[in-house]
Amino acid sequence: MNPPESNPLHFTIVTGSERASGNTEQVAEHIGALLADEGCTIDIVRLREHRIAPCGACGECNTRTSACEQDDDMPAIIARLRKADGIVYAVPVHGYGMAHPMQIFIERAGVGYLRFERPLANKVAGAVVTGRRYAHETVFHQLVSNFLLNRMILVGSGYPVVIHGGSPGAGMQDREGLASVRSMIARMTGMARLLRATPAALRAQCLVLDTVNERAA
Repeated sequence: MNPPESNPLHFTIVTGSERASGNTEQVAEHIGALLADEGCTIDIVRLREHRIAPCGACGECNTRTSACEQDDDMPAIIARLRKADGIVYAVPVHGYGMAHPMQIFIERAGVGYLRFERPLANKVAGAVVTGRRYAHETVFHQLVSNFLLNRMILVGSGYPVVIHGGSPGAGMQDREGLASVRSMIARMTGMARLLRATPAALRAQCLVLDTVNERAA
């Protein structure tokens, strides 16, 4: 365990499972414990506890220049993400794709809010995918693409961070998967500390956003 810091790193974990005690939730709690051992403060956003309106058919996100606000919890969630030094997305595989709370979230967050400013740019990112046997990498690659779209800094463990396990609790028996989680968190916190120690002027010079909204480029 690292000694306490006067200004600790802050990490936000976003979980996309409908289940309150399934493998994704257990892995997210494990990640929180690892981050606490690194001296970080933690915020867990459980999407199942929030109202997130799905995108409609208007298509205005392709031409508008301001956030597409609806009567839901997205503004509050985005505000929590803005405060983070690092962000972890954790989601289970459902039907060979990601569980619908995370799918709706990344759609609404992306085209409704993040496109116009890229407020998550240069934050450290990591993804964990849980599931019984199939399609982990498919979901993992979609999350990675979303991180890159938002100009986040992806810090991995070497392998895709996937956890195999069907019944609740089985995921926490996947020793190789949990080793990848530990490696990812260690590298994420290391990168976040490196970025924080870098002078702001140098960060601004080297980590430039040439475009923010590709549709407007």
